[in-house]
Order: sequence, then structure tokens, then C-alpha cells
Amino acid sequence: MSDIDVKKLLDSELKKRQRDDEFSFERPDPLVVAQRYKDEYISLICALFAYGNAHQIVKFLSRLNFLLLDKSKDDIEKEMKNNYYRFQSSKDVQEFFITLGKIKKNYILENIFLKGYQKDQNILDGLKEIIALIYDTNPYRSRGYEFLIGKIPSGKINSPYKRWNMYLRWMVRDKGHDLGLWSKVDKSSLLIPLDTHTFRVSRKLGLLNRKSYDFKSVILLTQKLKEFDKNDPIKYDFALYRLGQEGIV
Repeated sequence: MSDIDVKKLLDSELKKRQRDDEFSFERPDPLVVAQRYKDEYISLICALFAYGNAHQIVKFLSRLNFLLLDKSKDDIEKEMKNNYYRFQSSKDVQEFFITLGKIKKNYILENIFLKGYQKDQNILDGLKEIIALIYDTNPYRSRGYEFLIGKIPSGKINSPYKRWNMYLRWMVRDKGHDLGLWSKVDKSSLLIPLDTHTFRVSRKLGLLNRKSYDFKSVILLTQKLKEFDKNDPIKYDFALYRLGQEGIV
């Protein structure tokens, strides 16, 4: 397909996906849980647990009591003693809530992100501030906990940071289904939340030639999408994802 044809396809999908009934039992998405609360901390929880089967993600998120973010450590440990998800034990989930609860008392996440981002409008610099704060707030460590949060960006970066980039899409974009809770980050700075669906579809459509699912592919695909819309390239993310998830492409 030519670039013109691909853009027509994506614009058509984008328009089709704006309908109110886009999220359903058949087409679940963790964003539907985040939409109920419109809160930057709850949205972060929804985004970071967004790996694996979409139905299982939404099922897990829907049974979490997000009010616990404002409760004591004892309350969190007592109520969440049986909450676990894939690679995260109950202890991992408890400690994550405890960590975010502590941060929530003192910080607005957007402001933490802006400390790094505003230097060069670099997304990774902003993420570095938030991830570092999470680790600095709580000494607890485990494989599941560190998988959930991810590594602090530094040096040569290979991870696509898919869940973090998806979170930023929700926070920054104020159109479509995204939440637009942050107002000081430029949409043109966002990076594609590259997952296996968007990676495969992008290669099939000729948007991406790279064979490796890594951060370099994130940069290349984002740059390609800027040819379609330089001010809001990541608006095409959801359309690409659905094309792959539903087996259309």
C-alpha cells in the first residue's frame, strides 16, 4: 500500500473508533476503567497492569479498590491480601499501592514528569523522573514489582516502554477516548505505545521495516506517523492496535 492509501485507512479507522460503544465485552480495553475515574494515579495503575489478555486485564482492574490509595499501609495490606496478577504477587500489588499512596500525598504526577520533560521536551526524561521517584519512595523490590514499573531510562534503551507511552497518550491527548488530564505536555512529543499488535500491523502496512521489537522501532514508527500528522502523530495508535487485535490487517 502507498502512504496515501495507508493514511486513508488509518483516518477511516480512527473515525470509526470514536464511537461511544467502541469498548465492550467483546472489545475490552483498560482505558475503560481509567475513564471511570479520570485520575492520573488510577490511570497509571490501569496502564502499568495492561499486559496480557485484555479481558483478564479489565477483570483484574475492575475488582481493585482504588480508594485504598488514600488509606493506611495496614488497610492496604489487609484488603489486598488476595489481589495478584500474572507476574505480580499480592505483596507486589500491595507495595505498589503503598508506594503510589505515599507519592500521591505530596506530588502531582504531571509536575514530576515536567521536571525532566521541560528541559528538551524529551518523553524519556520525564519518565525517568517518575520512575525514579517510585523506586526512591519504597525500598521494596521483587521481580514482579520491577517488571510492573520498568527500568529507569538511562544509557542505551531497548525497551519500547509500551505501557508508559500508553499512559502518556491517555494523559496528554484530549481527543477521542483519551483523558487529556495533563495540559503542559505537547502531543507532538508523544511516542507510539508499541505492542505486538501495532508492531505487526505497522510492518504489514509498510510503516515500519525494522524487524526488532524495540525502542528504535518506537522512534522510527513515531517519525513515520508524524508524516501523517506532525502535531498529533499518536492519534493513530488506537486504530493500529484495533486493526491488529481484531485481525483486520
